Amino acid sequence: MVVRASHEIPLSRPREREGPIAQRWEGEGSPRPTLTRPQLRLGHPLPHAGEGFWYRALLGLLIAGLVTMPAFAAAPAPSSVTPELIDAAKKEGTVVFYTSIELQTAEKVGEAFEKAYPGIHVQVERNGAERIFQRLEQERGAGIHTADVVECSDMTALYAWKQQGWLAPFLPQDVTKWPADQRDPDGTFATERFTLSPILYNTKLVKPKDAPKSFADLLDPKWDGKIVKAHPGYSGTIMTVTFEISRDIGWDFFKKLGQQHIMQVQSAADPPKKVAQGERPVAADGGEYVPLQMISQGAPLALVYPTEGTPSIPGGAGVMIDAPHPNAAKLFDLYLFSKEGQTLLVHLARLRSFHPDAPTPEGAKPLSEIRIMKADPAAQAKEVEEIKKKYAEYFGL
Repeated sequence: MVVRASHEIPLSRPREREGPIAQRWEGEGSPRPTLTRPQLRLGHPLPHAGEGFWYRALLGLLIAGLVTMPAFAAAPAPSSVTPELIDAAKKEGTVVFYTSIELQTAEKVGEAFEKAYPGIHVQVERNGAERIFQRLEQERGAGIHTADVVECSDMTALYAWKQQGWLAPFLPQDVTKWPADQRDPDGTFATERFTLSPILYNTKLVKPKDAPKSFADLLDPKWDGKIVKAHPGYSGTIMTVTFEISRDIGWDFFKKLGQQHIMQVQSAADPPKKVAQGERPVAADGGEYVPLQMISQGAPLALVYPTEGTPSIPGGAGVMIDAPHPNAAKLFDLYLFSKEGQTLLVHLARLRSFHPDAPTPEGAKPLSEIRIMKADPAAQAKEVEEIKKKYAEYFGL
């Protein structure tokens, strides 16, 4: 299995930084790269490199119904694994998987698929959701078609790729068991995993009685300089988290949090690691599945599901319309959504699943006991630019 976690196309990325001005950019002696607003029109088939953020603005108009697109055909008939599909996939020999799942989890998925279907190698291309979005834009704008299956923690990206006609209508049989609001009615993508974003703390540094119980508690002066959080401009998970908190609690929370001398990191997988290492005693966000994995291995972490509600983050997947390895892509997609694939994500990664036969992750609190902030990708798509603008303002980026 081939695994790549670095950028194939150079992109500016934030360094970790603490203080009121929570972030610097690589190449600090130079001006930060800027993006120019493209001319958005329906006749513009592909965004140019760097236009991802503005394309999301167009996507918001599409979802809001202010701009129309041609209707999609009816959803395809459900598909299952067949001997013919396996033979065709083995002849192709490779499947390229673009994903924002935490790297070790993505590796485990690839290894399990290779074991289930010997002779087919999985090339894992792991990156943050926003970087995947940008990379696909740039590659396709240059006529490069590398990805077979795409997976992303920011569901607005799946909407965008569908609207661009980049996703193939392909409906795994198991997905017909999903709740209707967790699968595309045209069969181009579905929610293949979801997680939550609780508050975390280091049990060696913070006593349970002293731990924050709510997002409001994070604003207490005693946590000044003691909190780490991830970045919505890099992580699709944190983009969703930021949208849900700003919608349900209000932007004033982030404005005040920005004055708490936050340690700013990139991925939603990073805060639990910083807390476990003792670099900060508390994390304001981060995907639930990573600390659950770490706790099972003895990490001194505890999860707090905030009283105001815990953000929920669905992640979706689909097959590219022009996948270089189309049969291997379909077989991998079928595996990803199968009971076996979903159970793997639950057991090994502690992710949650909509598959009716998949269990609850070990160590995870039942959903019935948690107040959940509901995801709304359509509404979120219209707020992406405003979220980035306000986050930059409040955290001094």
